[in-house]
Amino acid sequence: MDKLAEDILRRRMYGLYLSRSCWDIVELSRELLGLHCWFHRNVAFSALIRGCGLTGWKTALTKTWLYRGTLHGTAYEELPLLLALHADEAPWSWFGLPEEEAEAVAQRVLCLMEDGVYSRAEMRQIFADSYDPETVSRLFSPWGGIFVYLARHGKVAFRNMASRDFDLISGEPVLSQEEALERILPRYFEVYGPASAEDAAWFLGVDKALVKESEALNELEWIERGRERLYCVPAEDMGDIPHLTLLSGFDPYLVSYVDREAALPKEYKKAVILKSGICLPTIAVDGVVAGIWNLKNRSPVVEFFSPQPKAIREEALARVEQIGWSVAGRL
Repeated sequence: MDKLAEDILRRRMYGLYLSRSCWDIVELSRELLGLHCWFHRNVAFSALIRGCGLTGWKTALTKTWLYRGTLHGTAYEELPLLLALHADEAPWSWFGLPEEEAEAVAQRVLCLMEDGVYSRAEMRQIFADSYDPETVSRLFSPWGGIFVYLARHGKVAFRNMASRDFDLISGEPVLSQEEALERILPRYFEVYGPASAEDAAWFLGVDKALVKESEALNELEWIERGRERLYCVPAEDMGDIPHLTLLSGFDPYLVSYVDREAALPKEYKKAVILKSGICLPTIAVDGVVAGIWNLKNRSPVVEFFSPQPKAIREEALARVEQIGWSVAGRL
C-alpha cells in the first residue's frame, strides 16, 4: 500500500470512530449521519465496535428510510434535516395507482394509525376490501410500500430499532434539498473524508452534479488521487491504523464509497458482499479486509481469507466472543 492510500485509510478510520471511541450511540449516529440497519443487529455491532454501550439502544435511535431507500437508525432531532434530501420523491409508480388515489391511501393510513392500527399485517386486511391482492401487496410491501412515502415526509417511523410496526412522528422536513445538502456535505466530508464528490453523491443518494455545484465544497481542503479530488477537513493527530479491526455488516468504512478496493480487495469482494446485496461483518488487518466474522447460534465464528498469525486469529475470536456476550438478550 502506498503512502497516500495508507493516509486516506488512516483518516477515514479516525473519522468513522474505528481508531478512537464514541461513548454514546445517539452521538455516534449523529456523527455518522445515521447507522445502516438493513439488519438491526448491525447497529448494535457497529456501536460496540466503536465504544458505545447498548443500554436503551432500541429506543434511543429512530429507524426510518434515509439515503438510497435504505433503513438507518438516527437521532430523532436529525430527521427534518436528513429527510429533506429525498422528501420530494414520491414513489407512486411502485403502487400502480394514480397520484391522487395513492395520496388518499397515505392519508387513510395516517388516520388508521391515529385509531391504533400500527402493523402492515392489519393494514393489508383493512385494504383488502378496496384493492386487489397485487395492489395491496405493493402498498404494504415488506420493503416498505406506502410507509416509505410517509417516512420520507417525517410522518411515520418504526416503533423501535427491532420492531416491524410503525408509530406516528413529527419530523417533517423544512428545508429544500439544496439547503439540506449545503448543511450535510461539510459533515459528511468531516467524518467520511477524504472522499470524492462522487462518494458523497453515492452515500446520500443524490445527483453528483448537485454535490459538485455545492458551495460547501469551496470551504473544504482537498487532496489529489490521480485525477480525482478527495475532500476533507484539515488533518490533525489521527493516530495510527489499528492492527486489527472488527467491522459491522454494512459498515460505513466499506459501503460509503464508490471505490472500495483500498479497504476491500477485489478478490474478497464476493465473499463479503453477497449477490443479494448483503454486506457481511468483516475483519480488517492494518485497515484492509482480511476475513469475515459472525455470531451463529450465539457462538463466535471467524474466517480469514489467507493465513494469519496465531495472535491475530485469537484476538479476533476473543473480540467476537465479547460482542456475543454484550448483545446477549439485547437483539
